[in-house]
Amino acid sequence: MISKGYKAADPVTKLVEELHKLPGIGPKSAQRLAYYLIRIPDERSLELADAIAAVKQRIILCSCCANITEIDPCDICGDTARDQTRICVVEEPLDVPTLERTGAFNGLYHVLHGVIAPMKGIGPDDLQIGGLLERLKGSAVEEVVLATNPNVEGEATSMFIHNLISPLGIRVTRPARGLPVGGDIEFADEVTLGRALEGRQEF
Repeated sequence: MISKGYKAADPVTKLVEELHKLPGIGPKSAQRLAYYLIRIPDERSLELADAIAAVKQRIILCSCCANITEIDPCDICGDTARDQTRICVVEEPLDVPTLERTGAFNGLYHVLHGVIAPMKGIGPDDLQIGGLLERLKGSAVEEVVLATNPNVEGEATSMFIHNLISPLGIRVTRPARGLPVGGDIEFADEVTLGRALEGRQEF
C-alpha cells in the first residue's frame, strides 16, 4: 500500500525531472539541486523563481543582432561610437560578453544561437543566418569576423556563412589560431581571445 507520504513527494519528483532537463545536469545533480532547494529558506526559493520569471518575461532578442536584451535595439547595436563597419558573428549570447572583456573588438555582433548540426536536426534555417544576410545587404559593413568555435560544427557553419557572404564583396575573416581546436570561446582566457581577434586572418 502506498503511503500518503509518498504522494507528498510528487512535487519533488517533478522538480528533479525538470532540473534533469537542464543542459549539463545529470540525474544525481538534479537530485542534489532539488534537495538543496527544499532546504533553503522560502524567501530564497521565491527570489530564484522570481528571477526565472523575470528573464522569461523581460528578456527578448535584439531585432538587429539577435543577442539577448531588455531593450531593442540592444546597448551594443544602439552605441553609435562602435565601429559600424565590422560585425563579429558568434554562436551563443554568452560569447558576446566573453569577447567584450578582451577589449580587442569595437564593432557590432551577430548571434547565431547555435551551429549547423545535421545529426541533431539543426539546419541553417534554425539559426539567425537569414537575419545576418539582411543586415549586410546595402549596409556599410566592410568586414565580417566569423568567431564560431574551432570545432567541426563551428567550422562547417563558418564555411556555410562564408559562401553566402563572399558574393557580397565583404571581407570575411576568422580569429587567429590562438584558440585551441575543439575548444569553446566561452572558456578561453581573455588574453588568448584578444590576440586571436587582433591577429584575425582572411577566411
